[in-house]
Amino acid sequence: MAQTKTAKPKEVKESFSPFVTEADEYLFGSGTHYDIYKKLGAHKTVKNGKSGFHFAVWAPNAETVSLVGDFNGWNDEANKMVRLKNNGIYETFVEGLKEGELYKYVINTKQGAKLYKADPFANFCELRPGTASVTTDISKIKWSDSAWVKKRDESDMTSEPMAVYECHIGSWMRHPGREDDGFYTYRQFADRIVDYLTDMHYTHIELIGIAEHPYDGSWGYQVTGYYAPTSRYGTPEDFAYLVNKLHKAGIGVILDWVPAHFPRDAHGLALFDGSPLYEYADPRKGEHPDWGTKIFDYGKNEVKNFLIANALFWIKEFHVDGLRVDAVASMLYLDYGKQQGQWVANKYGGNENLEAIEFFRHLNSIVSGKYPGVMMIAEESTAWPKVTGKPEDGGLGFSFKWNMGWMHDFCDYMKLDPLFRRDNHYKMTFAMSYNYSENYILVLSHDEVVHLKCSMLNKMPGYYVDKFANLRVGYTYMMGHAGKKLLFMGQDFAQDSEWNEAKELDWGLLEDELHSGMQSYVRELLAIYNKYPCMYELDNDPKGFKWINADDTYKSIYSFVRYGENGKNNLLFVLNFTPVERLDYRVGVPVKGKYKLILDSDEKRFGGNSDKKKQQVYTAKALEWDNQPYSIGYPLPPYGAAIFQF
Repeated sequence: MAQTKTAKPKEVKESFSPFVTEADEYLFGSGTHYDIYKKLGAHKTVKNGKSGFHFAVWAPNAETVSLVGDFNGWNDEANKMVRLKNNGIYETFVEGLKEGELYKYVINTKQGAKLYKADPFANFCELRPGTASVTTDISKIKWSDSAWVKKRDESDMTSEPMAVYECHIGSWMRHPGREDDGFYTYRQFADRIVDYLTDMHYTHIELIGIAEHPYDGSWGYQVTGYYAPTSRYGTPEDFAYLVNKLHKAGIGVILDWVPAHFPRDAHGLALFDGSPLYEYADPRKGEHPDWGTKIFDYGKNEVKNFLIANALFWIKEFHVDGLRVDAVASMLYLDYGKQQGQWVANKYGGNENLEAIEFFRHLNSIVSGKYPGVMMIAEESTAWPKVTGKPEDGGLGFSFKWNMGWMHDFCDYMKLDPLFRRDNHYKMTFAMSYNYSENYILVLSHDEVVHLKCSMLNKMPGYYVDKFANLRVGYTYMMGHAGKKLLFMGQDFAQDSEWNEAKELDWGLLEDELHSGMQSYVRELLAIYNKYPCMYELDNDPKGFKWINADDTYKSIYSFVRYGENGKNNLLFVLNFTPVERLDYRVGVPVKGKYKLILDSDEKRFGGNSDKKKQQVYTAKALEWDNQPYSIGYPLPPYGAAIFQF
């Protein structure tokens, strides 16, 4: 986008009747204007009987602010903005302006610099590498998902099934041979992804990189347009179509949300009005040395308002069902990723960011109060207490927390040669010792399959066929373990290579029986997960999970039971993490009766070795085993996983 055009500016009439009121200014200054995005930014409106767009931007330390764009030849003398008296908000109205116009704000700083800034509240942005904002009108978006929203807000999310498919649109699937990156649009993606998620029995999708960002390689974690769905895949209306279609299919939508930091890009929030406006002024608080990014100033009311209103914006205007909050630990700890001398302690001498703590409590209280069915999910990697506890009890107020400890233990264990798993048996049992301290989601996310960490398949030991068997038993353990579930795209068919945001998944692998077998197996696991309430309704209640044998260290075999609320249709899991066959493995069971085999990971259709279908029903004998009054014998295959219903 050129900023040096010399075309003669059009004559533009302006009006300054109040659009941003003194009440708006007061609430914004107090940090409680939860609809501030309806006043700041560009909005189609009518002034003095004339239609056009109203523009407003917060730049309290600017000397002057002008609006520039194609409509005035990028001439910063043509549309000077008027400063309101309280918060440093500048506004103007441009009569006759239509949707689809490129624009920016020219900030003339007190130091004499001239900055060309994109609109922090823009709802649409120019396709990268362009960096201008674009006028649009999201108020015209139509929805037909009221039944979904009503059901969502009346449900208890902790006792509902939650199997999340984490997905990056630009690298899920692409059109071959196109010079425009071959991206699917939001609408094209909607039509394909709904079929896929429905077929695989996922309950939710978590979308990476939806807020506008300039650099593809950041995966969307370096945001410059917090209020704009990225233009890579279409318009805001197209994004709304995607969400609406997912809801109509019964699938929830979670967005990655990044309130922890923002990039230094010249058109973005950094030094927005020539001063550290959105970031902390002290670089020891305001900069991430490792990431090269700026940290939001959570002590400033207007900045907190910008972020809290942004969360509400995605929920209210685009009907999303949850926000996964990125890098929470980096916000909570003042010394996160910093060496001595690179950070400053809080007023009590500690390393906790007291302002960020207050921000989270404020944010989560407002979201849960206004939208009780919307989940706020913390990616928090430490032992910070009460992340999902209520703010009034000293908690942060999140709905769920990613269980990063479980993920690390799981990956560390699964990478081991089976011979050494016996010495690390505790890694697969430890998470249950703290399971009830938070509302957890078990995650195998994009972070586990990048930066030379290997794909999930290639983390597994053994010959190629053994890797698949390992992964099948590993996924079975994950699905049976207490906690909600998340898998990153490609993991359900055992993608060979690490994730690469620049190309689509290796869908051609599904022509191979091992990969298609893995996909069939995950499909079956997810079907069982959704069918049996014992798999999800008591995730946070000790009554819902019971170890049968957590100590079969030498054989590296685990067995446990998942119980439902009504005591019926419970499931027994038996998992063998070695290549040793146990022809008559005896496992204790809690009650007499019949145990029906509903899933065998060794079946040929899943890529296993078993040609013959095993006995389907096993009758418990009054033979005490594993401290249980009854037991059954089962031919447990190498790397075998079995699920029994009783």
